[in-house]
Amino acid sequence: MTLTLAQPQDPSVEECLDELGEALRSLERYPPTVLAVALRVHLEALLQALLASTLCSSAEIRAFVRELEREVLAEAD
Repeated sequence: MTLTLAQPQDPSVEECLDELGEALRSLERYPPTVLAVALRVHLEALLQALLASTLCSSAEIRAFVRELEREVLAEAD
């Protein structure tokens, strides 16, 4: 499955988001910067695993990261 096939409105993505939200709420005692760094480490490992298992190409991962950056910075501007 490529990263582009999983859409935010997909019921399984929504269910996963709900579960991740619950998990993150249990970590509220940590400052947001600590959570961001920890999540970055996990995201890096997940993306490397997707690449290593050939579930995603390098180009798809680059596009995913660029889109993430664009969305984050658009919110900040």
